[in-house]
Amino acid sequence: MKDDIILHVDEKPKASQWFGLSFQHLFAMFGSTVLVPILVGINPAIALLSSGLGTLAHMSVTRFKVPAYMGSSFAYILAMQMLMKNGGMPAIAQGAMTGGLVYLVVAIIVKFVGKGWIDKVLPPIVVGPIVMVIGLSLAPTAINDAMYTDPGKMTGYSIAYIIIALITVLSIVVFSIYGRGFLSVVPILLGIVTGYVAALIIGKITGTTIVSFSGLSSAKWLSMPPITIPFVNYHWAFYPSAILTMAPIAFVTMTEHFGHIMVLNSLTKKDYFKDPGLEKTLAGDGVAQIIAGFVGAPPVTSYGENIGVMAISKIHSIYVIAGAAALAVVVSFVGKITALLQSIPAPVIGGASIALFGVIAASGLKILVENKINFDIKRNLLISSVVLVIGIGGMVLDIKYGSHSLQISPVAIATILGIVLNLVLPQED
Repeated sequence: MKDDIILHVDEKPKASQWFGLSFQHLFAMFGSTVLVPILVGINPAIALLSSGLGTLAHMSVTRFKVPAYMGSSFAYILAMQMLMKNGGMPAIAQGAMTGGLVYLVVAIIVKFVGKGWIDKVLPPIVVGPIVMVIGLSLAPTAINDAMYTDPGKMTGYSIAYIIIALITVLSIVVFSIYGRGFLSVVPILLGIVTGYVAALIIGKITGTTIVSFSGLSSAKWLSMPPITIPFVNYHWAFYPSAILTMAPIAFVTMTEHFGHIMVLNSLTKKDYFKDPGLEKTLAGDGVAQIIAGFVGAPPVTSYGENIGVMAISKIHSIYVIAGAAALAVVVSFVGKITALLQSIPAPVIGGASIALFGVIAASGLKILVENKINFDIKRNLLISSVVLVIGIGGMVLDIKYGSHSLQISPVAIATILGIVLNLVLPQED
């Protein structure tokens, strides 16, 4: 089979292309990474800093073999909002670091018990639909950004927003298919730039403010991210509620971690469960989360958006991901750049997300096709059906205990049910 990868994991890009390729990944993760702290009430600059540091830490732990980018995790939003009201940033930080420790404990268990159970517990019939769910469950976020002036409340339906989003996603398609040379490997970056220009023009024509430069004019060139370190910036205290709330969610995000590693396996034609090993990838996530909590940022996790960029561009270079991490750290200190990136309007982010999330979902379908899964077999049909409907439908398990609440995400529920059905259903009808 022809190898269609432009740059493999261990290959360096040309110096003239390196910045653009890394900047594309910065764009891809930016919207989601800064959205999480905004929803919680944390300065987004610290999230950019932790995403860069966390990514570099993850690479170090995995011996620079896994091209995974670490960004703010959506799974912890509700827990962080509650902790912000009760204990503030110190409570969130303690919860984030606790989640990281959970990852490290599980990594140690995997190292000594082994990882042979993965193929049995997570065969293609489970993996494929789960990967599809990871992409498709994010679809409402992309569409809301592309359709509403207030995506969070789903209000303010806007034809102008839809037009801008469609221009963005169609630009990505055109640059991906018809681009030549360097243009063909930076479709996301070019699509966002095209969408940004379209937003300026349409805003001018309609007399509405779609792109706001108010934050850019008032921002300083150099601005220190609001780092908060235990014993230095605040008095350390024990927060049982933070530990009880955040630690269980770490097990939920692990299911997403497995899914992302599976997608990376398929994209790069490698097996990261074997080399560097699942214990290393889990430990990398754990260390990244601990760093995030230590500097006062939201917990981080591997990002599907950046996997989507790699799938479209066919560039999997670890050097490109490392470059994006370094750029994120730099941007976190430059107020003007941060403000400019924050001025990217929601419909542009939504249009880019449509392409990125769709590619992840298609990767799950590819797993099923490549493994020749037979859907005439009832167990295969039922396993995939349950996983897809629960995951995409958005079933949430909300467990109340005292004044606390623990939510298990649709992706996690779908993953657990898929694994259980695969283990208990007979191989023969």
